[in-house]
Amino acid sequence: MKFPIVRGVLVMTMFCAFTVPAQSPSPIPKPTQPDKPAGFGSPVAPNAFKFDTRLTAPSKTGGIIPLDRIVAVVNNEVITNNDLNDRLNSVVKQLQKQGTALPAQDVLQKQLLEQMINTQVQLQEAKETGIRVDDGTLDKTLQRIADENSVSMTEFRRLLEQDGIGWTKFREEIRGEVMMSRLQEREIEGNVAVTEAEVDTQLALEAREANTDQEFRLAHILVQVPEQATSDQIEARRKRAVQALGELRKGVEFAQVSAQFSDAPDALQGGNLGWRASGRMPTIFLEALNKLKSGEVSEILRSANGFHIVKLLDKRGRTAAAQVQQSRARHILIGMKNGVSDDDARERLKRLRERIVGGADFAELAKVHSDDPSSAKGGDLGWISPGDTVPEFERTLTQLKENEISQPVQTQYGWHLVQLLERRTEGVSADRQRATARNAIRARKVEDARQDWVRQARDRAFVEYRLEEK
Repeated sequence: MKFPIVRGVLVMTMFCAFTVPAQSPSPIPKPTQPDKPAGFGSPVAPNAFKFDTRLTAPSKTGGIIPLDRIVAVVNNEVITNNDLNDRLNSVVKQLQKQGTALPAQDVLQKQLLEQMINTQVQLQEAKETGIRVDDGTLDKTLQRIADENSVSMTEFRRLLEQDGIGWTKFREEIRGEVMMSRLQEREIEGNVAVTEAEVDTQLALEAREANTDQEFRLAHILVQVPEQATSDQIEARRKRAVQALGELRKGVEFAQVSAQFSDAPDALQGGNLGWRASGRMPTIFLEALNKLKSGEVSEILRSANGFHIVKLLDKRGRTAAAQVQQSRARHILIGMKNGVSDDDARERLKRLRERIVGGADFAELAKVHSDDPSSAKGGDLGWISPGDTVPEFERTLTQLKENEISQPVQTQYGWHLVQLLERRTEGVSADRQRATARNAIRARKVEDARQDWVRQARDRAFVEYRLEEK
């Protein structure tokens, strides 16, 4: 069972399917992006506020009351030693389960503190720009995470507590993750555009590499350089990358070096980036990977974001003739309107499913009960390609056998019954090739913009380190 433990690493992986996708899916369109709000503003002066440094959650052990202390000040909020130790204990458990050798505790502690500072900065900006996640939305997100793991909410809570994760604290961590996701979507995704010229260039590149194009499975280490860094700061970060490469050259496990040195969000997962097509990765990565054999690591690579080290885990050729598996499906949608609750919608669909299994006509019931425009066609959605629908819908469709009807499944638009009618494999049309290329370009630009935005937000914040104080 893989439940979210580390903020920004595992949690985002689990519920990213519940955020609005970049492209407008069909049959469910994406809502219009809101206008970008004002920025975070000037850094807060260090003496512009006072902190409550009283004991937090004191407990007696053998007659001694352990004192909590502040380890970092982030604008007008603090991170305490207890907060840091809680995160450290969770990460150590995670790394031990993965079989990853642990870096020195003080090194891991500093790494985690920096992550917590970045998280605090983003949460503060989300709050200041009016982003809120109410309890109803939070409950739905938690239910979806439980559903993803095929457990009831009661079992979900039990398993979390069994791992030493308190339910109240976990809820607030998830609330924070949703807030950061919404903030980044508003600040970044809505401002990334892809031109037709960029799509043409991408398609031309893919055409030239049609017979030799490869996919690479890789891991990476990023030593980030602050925006507008001084020459001394850049040199210090370069030396850190050199130190990381030196550890790798001595045979230290890549995952351990990643956990110790990398500033990337996936640092505690070994820096694994999975499979990447050659035409859809940075040129500096591709040039380095083409010189490597499986298992080898690159020299230090310099980009606008900092210093990188990449490791080639595996590579494979790609099929020249692009094909895609399509599904023909139909559905019944109960939208969340007119005071319809989740329980009401789910129960209505369960009863409809029982009637269909008992011999009732799906199409006729869809015409009467479905809130989707496809109801006029008996819920028929036609042929659907990967990426056409929201993730929860697509995931359900992928798991069905021909003519099978799903249990009620929830998306952000309501509750659905889904029936798979048939599947086929088709060559990719010119329009779909362009859409695929556009999505790939957009994903790459969003990731670059996200890294820049996080770095800029961090640079705007007032941060005071007190970890070394005793």
